[in-house]
Amino acid sequence: MSGNIEKLFEILNMQASIETIKNLFEEPFSKITKKAIKIHEENFPENDIELATLLSIKTGGCPEDCSYCSQSSKYKTGSEVTKLMNVNEIMTQAKEAKENGAARFCMGAAWRSLKDRDVDQITEIITSVKSLGMETCMTLGMLTSPQAKKLKAAGLDYYNHNIDTSEDYYSKIISTRTFEDRIDTLKEVQNAGIKVCCGGILGMGESREDRVKFLHTLANLDPYPESVPLNKLVPIKGTPLEGTMQIDDIEFIRTIAIARILMPKARIRLSAGRKTLSEASQALCFMVGANSIFYGEKLLTTANSDYMADMKMIKNLGLQVRLN
Repeated sequence: MSGNIEKLFEILNMQASIETIKNLFEEPFSKITKKAIKIHEENFPENDIELATLLSIKTGGCPEDCSYCSQSSKYKTGSEVTKLMNVNEIMTQAKEAKENGAARFCMGAAWRSLKDRDVDQITEIITSVKSLGMETCMTLGMLTSPQAKKLKAAGLDYYNHNIDTSEDYYSKIISTRTFEDRIDTLKEVQNAGIKVCCGGILGMGESREDRVKFLHTLANLDPYPESVPLNKLVPIKGTPLEGTMQIDDIEFIRTIAIARILMPKARIRLSAGRKTLSEASQALCFMVGANSIFYGEKLLTTANSDYMADMKMIKNLGLQVRLN
């Protein structure tokens, strides 16, 4: 495509082809950011940012072999293995998160899939956190249809299940489940009426072509995810990706901009790896489409940006914290 990006999208009701997305990646950085800023402002005119807190409610010992993950039992990372937290412990954390401004409380368990024996405890957790007036999000691995329906009945707002990368590159990162397994769980979540939180990790050694196909899959889910976490790989010692070269910040920002163009109404969350971005790079991310962050000292097992530094940055950038 030679240049008129304005003709690309009346995208709200269009499915994006791989070729279209590839062309977006080839646009000059200034053009792609201008388009993304325009779409972002049209769909989020209040310039708001959603604060979310992420809590690991069951850490370590996962049988999956995800090459980036400190919680896999396949790798020696020093990650602590814990049992599922009880409701009272979780509620203490949720109340603190709400007091600090979190609109959404996200909970993750290091499981390959949710076991039926744990469903009752999980639904009790969801109901309890919902009683605080917060949005709830869970990531528990693969789900069956009956499980998804029970989570919905308990009041779950979002289910996180990332596709991680392109279908082509997926087997180079994970061998213990397939890309189609991921898609099947997303379908069960959508069929149950739960909103989808789905994104992936950038900088795992994938090519730009993989990033094109990754965004193509997300944008063509029906509907596309309501929440899209985009992570910048945090190479963890002991994992196969520990020595991976970091993705260039401009390419990372470009990917966020294209995600905004493709998914105009989604909450795009700047997730893991944000600590490695300068405030200027983060500012660009927010300008071109990111409007949600995790805050707090830790993201499951990796370090996160300092809370007070985040509050200062939000004030400096004139962003408005979204309240429920």
